[in-house]
Amino acid sequence: MGEEAKGIDFLSLGLQVVAGLALFLYAVTLMGDTLKELAGDRMRTFLARFTSNPFSGILTGTVATTLLDSSSVVIIMVLTMVNASLISSIESFGVIMGANIGTTISSQIIAFNIAEYSPILLVFGLLLSTIGENETRHKIGKVVFGAGLIFFGLWTMDKAVEPLHNYPPFFEWMKKLDSPIEGALIGGLLTLIIQSSSATVGIAIVLASQQLISLQAGIAIMLGAEIGTCSDTLLAVIGRSKEAVRAGLFHLLFNIASVIIGLLLIHQLVATVEWLSGDAPLGRKIANAHVLFNVLGVVLFAWFIPYFHRSLNALVR
Repeated sequence: MGEEAKGIDFLSLGLQVVAGLALFLYAVTLMGDTLKELAGDRMRTFLARFTSNPFSGILTGTVATTLLDSSSVVIIMVLTMVNASLISSIESFGVIMGANIGTTISSQIIAFNIAEYSPILLVFGLLLSTIGENETRHKIGKVVFGAGLIFFGLWTMDKAVEPLHNYPPFFEWMKKLDSPIEGALIGGLLTLIIQSSSATVGIAIVLASQQLISLQAGIAIMLGAEIGTCSDTLLAVIGRSKEAVRAGLFHLLFNIASVIIGLLLIHQLVATVEWLSGDAPLGRKIANAHVLFNVLGVVLFAWFIPYFHRSLNALVR
């Protein structure tokens, strides 16, 4: 072990990573809550109006998640509407699938290396949110401030892990994540703890940008995050109607089925992403894999929505 590796202050490193993660999670929550306030009843009307068939539901879920920057917010909103009999469970399935596609937009944004410009967003957002008395402008300012805080949190984590380049034991541990099962378990557990699949994928992108994990390890972590994010949905259906329970179970089963296929074909997924991404940075390749995996999963299973519905009707009587 080199002298520089021996000099790593792991307490300071850990505190910086935790601080960066805390900023990221707070920013995601701030943006999600503020965007939900801005959209409010209009988003519920939008969801109810365009769910008449699975494919319009998929498009609706994609657009809603992109606008609200949170698949959990959209899915929980949909479950509430199902519980209130505003839409049926089968109408919610397409929206839930679309939410999986919409959440990949955040990973694409995270993969842009614009962290050094985060102070501009922070200052601009702070000014918008505090100057004047226009409530809508204040909320837009909060969203801009949250975006800046996301990139600043990622930058903090990125700088914190730089010393690990000179610490061989960390590389040895990271190599274990190349095992699809172990990588997925880590991704799922991390998402379960921090309650944000976007943060888990963001961490994978940060580690990849520092060349600390391989593309396969990053994809495995991302696949695990797809399972971990279902915890929000399952908690949201406790005590709800049977229709809402069916919708929540659909989210879990759809994600599990997609991830199993992803793990079985992970080598093919890695090769396809390498081919499509060319010389793109490793972090961008993980973001591209996130998009490719979720889009292919929706394309594959969208045709089987009626079968899912019949099976869940039989399961939840």
